[in-house]
Amino acid sequence: MTGKATPSEIKALRGTLRVDRVISPTLKGTLIQGALPEPPEGLGELGKSVWNQVLTEAGSWVSYKLDTFLLGIVCDQIEERATLRELVEDSPDLPRLRIGLRQLDKAIVSNLSTLGLTPTDRARLGFVQVKSESKLEELIRKKQERKPAYRSPLD
Repeated sequence: MTGKATPSEIKALRGTLRVDRVISPTLKGTLIQGALPEPPEGLGELGKSVWNQVLTEAGSWVSYKLDTFLLGIVCDQIEERATLRELVEDSPDLPRLRIGLRQLDKAIVSNLSTLGLTPTDRARLGFVQVKSESKLEELIRKKQERKPAYRSPLD
C-alpha cells in the first residue's frame, strides 16, 4: 500500500466508508484548554504572531500543554526563514543559501504537518469540510448559471 490513507470524510461522501474499520465514528474528543500560554522568551514579532495565530485558530486540536514546545520550534524556524530569505535576496549568487532555505521550508512544513496545520492533516483530523460537488456537477451548475432564463416572446 503506497501513499497516505484516504480521510474518512472522503470515503463517507463516496459511499465507501466501512464503519467497522473506523475507530469510533461517534467519538469526538475535545481538549480541555486553560488560558492561552505566553510565547517563549526570545521570539520576535513574527514568531509571536505565528504563536498566537496557531493557538487561537487551532486551539481545538493543538494542546496548550503538550504541543507548545513543537510550536515554539516552528515559530523559531519561521523567524529563521525570514532572515534567511533576506540573505537569499541580498546574495542571489550563493546557491547554498537557497538550498538551506528550501531545506528549512521542508522542515517547517513537516512540523506544521505534525501539528495538524496543513490542509491534508486537517482533513484527516476531521476539521475540514470535504467538497460535496463533483467536477461534472460543478460544470453543469456553472453552465446553467450562465444560460439566461427562457423568456416568452409574449412577455
